[in-house]
Amino acid sequence: SARVEKAVGGLPEVTSCSVNLLTKTMTVEGTVSDDTVLDAVKKAGYSAKVKGGEKKQAAPASAESTLKLRLVTSVVLTVILMYFSMGHTMWGFPVPGILNNPVALGLAQMVLAGAIMVINQKFFVSGFRGALNKSPNMDTLVAMGSGVSFLYSLSVLFLMIDSYTQGNNPAAMEYLHDLYFESAAMILTIITIGKLLEEHAKGKTTNAISALIALAPKTAICLVDGEEREVPVEELRLGDLFVVKPGDSIPADGIIRQGESAINESALTGESIPMDKSVGDSVSAATINLSGHLVCEATGVGENTTLAKIIDMVSEAASTKAPIAKVANQVSAIFVPAVLVIALVTFIIWLLAGESFGFAIARGISVLVVSCPCALGLATPVAIMVGNGVGARNGILFKTAESLEETGKTKIVVLDKTGTITSGNPEVTDVDGENQEELLKIAYALERKSEHPLGKAIVRYGEEKNLPKEEPEQFRILPGNGLTGTLNGKTVFGGNLAFAKTFGDVDSSILQRAEAFAEQGKTPLFFGHDDTILGIIAVADTVKETSKTAISELKEMGIRVVMLTGDNPKTAAAIASQVGIDEVVAGVLPDGKQAAVYDLKQSGKVMMVGDGINDAPALTSADIGIAIGAGTDIAIDAADVVLMKNSLADIPATIRLSRSTLRNIRQNLFWAFCYNIIGIPLAAGAFIPLWGWRLNPMFGAIAMSVSDFLVVTNALRLNLCKLYSLKPKGKEVHKMEKTFKVEGMMCPHCEARVTEKLLELDGVSSVIASHQEKSVVVTLEKDVPDALITGTITDQGYQVL
Repeated sequence: SARVEKAVGGLPEVTSCSVNLLTKTMTVEGTVSDDTVLDAVKKAGYSAKVKGGEKKQAAPASAESTLKLRLVTSVVLTVILMYFSMGHTMWGFPVPGILNNPVALGLAQMVLAGAIMVINQKFFVSGFRGALNKSPNMDTLVAMGSGVSFLYSLSVLFLMIDSYTQGNNPAAMEYLHDLYFESAAMILTIITIGKLLEEHAKGKTTNAISALIALAPKTAICLVDGEEREVPVEELRLGDLFVVKPGDSIPADGIIRQGESAINESALTGESIPMDKSVGDSVSAATINLSGHLVCEATGVGENTTLAKIIDMVSEAASTKAPIAKVANQVSAIFVPAVLVIALVTFIIWLLAGESFGFAIARGISVLVVSCPCALGLATPVAIMVGNGVGARNGILFKTAESLEETGKTKIVVLDKTGTITSGNPEVTDVDGENQEELLKIAYALERKSEHPLGKAIVRYGEEKNLPKEEPEQFRILPGNGLTGTLNGKTVFGGNLAFAKTFGDVDSSILQRAEAFAEQGKTPLFFGHDDTILGIIAVADTVKETSKTAISELKEMGIRVVMLTGDNPKTAAAIASQVGIDEVVAGVLPDGKQAAVYDLKQSGKVMMVGDGINDAPALTSADIGIAIGAGTDIAIDAADVVLMKNSLADIPATIRLSRSTLRNIRQNLFWAFCYNIIGIPLAAGAFIPLWGWRLNPMFGAIAMSVSDFLVVTNALRLNLCKLYSLKPKGKEVHKMEKTFKVEGMMCPHCEARVTEKLLELDGVSSVIASHQEKSVVVTLEKDVPDALITGTITDQGYQVL
């Protein structure tokens, strides 16, 4: 993959190139033509074709079935070969009378080994083509290991024939023991076993994408001139009306025009509870209509459905490379040439040491077949693929491998309030003003053109009151501030207090009532015309059920949680106290949110979670941006991770998944490096003078196959990862909380430092450090001496009082 990336990435019109070993695909960005790319791949020694109509088709099973056929034939012939070479020679097993002389037995072994090499010629074609194109690969090592064994045995066979024809039968029998035909064949057979196991395991890693593809229904029931007609789903067009009967999968994204039903969206969001839908609500392809008879209008078909976009996102994320993969890629690029040199040096050293040619060649062959660049190459992509699949099944979509890796390193989580911590479906609670009719008329007219959740609450309230629908002219939205326009010749406005003050003075009585609303957790919105403020409409948003638990989990994981909102400080503080957030940055505009994120990044990696247009700058600025629930398209585009469910419980789950994936990658890389560091010296015979350890080429081939299989199988363990916290049932967990007064902490960076070090102590479950309160609150799951805690804080340069 490094060779192809280098060849294609070096083209002048290419800006980036990434090859995926698992999906056997290459993603190229730039203005380059397809033919130029294909030509570059060909010159690098490989073949490629443009991925077109088959893009959404599940991967065919032909590769695995072809390997099975090759393997079965190879195993049958290898068993016969082993019977002749070892069974008869070592243990005296009977053979047909025609083979009762060494030459006939040697020729039979040569024919069987040759047949196995022809069956597995793919290793030789790929290996030598790679060598000729100066890009030797794993197949080069296998081909050379097997080929050298065969050629050496062939030369011994000629010597055997010469001795036999001269009547020196004992010498001919002695040569029989120097034949390595069984090694030449066994190496290929065992590597094919490994390849089959690897292919099967790799197939499991792409199951998430295959499962998503399988969800899409193949047909749709279209309404044509009032008649139902079943058509292939590819024939659906935007604006077509389609029918979905109870129990059927929805064939395309759409809007319900007739009927109501409960829709199971678990395939896309991971949420098991069905969603009630009625006229005007949107539905997504591959979700299931559980009860009612629906007529829907298609709004997204083919490549433009939510399902297709999810498949693309998961596939593209799996095709990108994580930063941790760079080390493995750099090693893999020089690995095969280095192994070839080591094998040659090993052969020469043993010859110079006085060993026989057969002994020296066996050590060189062992080095070739035990070396495993594939374990290094697969260590990262298989874990990334499985991690992405686990995320997709739970409604967590990572856009790139880098975002999957970096999410687990988060130290600070910044949460938007409206639509993130709260449900985003607020209701009007109070209308306060002398002329309420005028106040509501202006608010309803302005907010009908707004997409803000608070505005939608006013629109719903206005519709319930049957207010007249008037259209303001010169309408403008000022994100983070409010709305303005002209209505019946008057300049009308609505928004927060700071925005209202730009039009006129706010009466002290109005201010007092606004403060009272804010202290109750309600958001006061000011409306008026010209330079007169008519009054307040108070809107309250309910906190999501999962918010408090999720924030508590984040704190227990040692993560600092901050609320960042454009709402007024008192309302923000009221919501923060409900969910257990200690740090609040309120009353900020979109650029202010961005600045706040920049400041927080000085204390560690920052994750920003939001759902609206006004969150986009902060999402882009954060180390990791997460768009939650049914966020706006702009928020989703700006984010690195998209959460399909509208639940904060997915934030700790996302971090857990990232940490598990990163840990899995490290395990894979550790195994791959250690395997080669130990295996190559062992194969070269470095331990023979010390302990007499000698590695037979056949066992080298077994070890090589097992190493690939273990790496892929280890990655599959990620499927067992528990993303969501399971609270113990029926078992009381005793915890102790201790508060330490600390001098010297000056900023959030100091807090983070103390928190990180204390969480490393065995028995400490959570830490809340505050430089403002000059305190450190430590929660313990078991007894930890005060002196140990005090010493840890003191070691960071602070004084415990």
